[in-house]
Amino acid sequence: MWNEIITNESIKEYYKKLIQKVSEERKTKTIYPTTENVFKAFELTPFEKIKVVILGQDPYHGELQAHGLAFSSLDKKTPKSLLNIKKEIKDDLGLEITQNNDLTNWAKQGVLLLNTILTVEEGKPLSHKNFGWEEFTLNIFKEICRIDSPLVFILWGNNAKEYQRYIYNDKHLVLTSVHPSPLSANRGFFGSKPFSKTNKYLQKNNIGVIDFKI
Repeated sequence: MWNEIITNESIKEYYKKLIQKVSEERKTKTIYPTTENVFKAFELTPFEKIKVVILGQDPYHGELQAHGLAFSSLDKKTPKSLLNIKKEIKDDLGLEITQNNDLTNWAKQGVLLLNTILTVEEGKPLSHKNFGWEEFTLNIFKEICRIDSPLVFILWGNNAKEYQRYIYNDKHLVLTSVHPSPLSANRGFFGSKPFSKTNKYLQKNNIGVIDFKI
C-alpha cells in the first residue's frame, strides 16, 4: 500500500522538484537522515498495520541522531524532547527510563513515527522547510485518515495540531498537547498521559496494545 501511495506522489511535479533539491543539497552539505533512511517509518510500519500515528516536525540535525523515525535517535545522548517523552512514560506507565533512544520497537508494533519534513541540513533545524516535504506528508496523512478502523493520532505542539482538521472519522482518537520540548513540556505535556490513553482506547476496540518501553 505504501508503494502505491508513494508512487502516486512521485509522478507529481512538486515531488520531482523536491527530490532533485534534496539530491543537490547532499552534494555539498551533510543531510540527515541518510538517503536509505528517509522513508524508514514506512518500511517499519506497513500501512495495514498502523495503530497509532505520532506526528513530528523535522528530523534531528546532529550526527548519529536521525534515522527516519520521528523523535527517535541512534545517538547515545538522549535528545531533550525524547527525554521528556521518557519522563512522561515513566509517570504514565511506570516504565523505567533507559539509555536506549531508538524507537524502532514502537514502529514495528504499529506506531507510525512520521515527521512532516523528512530531511534536514546538519546543525540547521527546519532548513528543509518549504522544500515540498509538507505537501508529500500531508497527502500521506490524508490517506491514513481514510482508514476506517480505529486509530490513535497523537499530535504534540502547534504544528502537529494543524493536522487535526483532516481527521474526520469518529472512530479515531485524537490526543493533543503542547510539544515535549523543554520550552513547552511544563505547560501541559507532562501529565497528559497519552500512552495509557492510547492503550486504553486500543484495548476497548479489541486492538493489541503497544509496549511503550524504550
